[in-house]
Amino acid sequence: MPKKNDSTKTPWVDPDDAPELTQEWFAKADLYEGDRLIRKGGRPKAEAPKKPVSIRLDPDLLEYFRASGPGWQTRVNDLLRQAAGLPKAG
Repeated sequence: MPKKNDSTKTPWVDPDDAPELTQEWFAKADLYEGDRLIRKGGRPKAEAPKKPVSIRLDPDLLEYFRASGPGWQTRVNDLLRQAAGLPKAG
């Protein structure tokens, strides 16, 4: 009979050597309901969230801003604030 391989045994770990469970540790922990991971809600909520609106723009104006790449809606928002004489939000 072959000799048992001792290297596959998990070494005993003293429970007293485990790290202390802090509130920070619990805040970062993944939450499960049964086998299903309960996802946390992404980014923190903004103090003054933007509201979706629908406005009609000339096609060439819309294409100009969209062609500038990601963040074009934010740039339109910034330009509207500037035209209205409002300070930059944020």
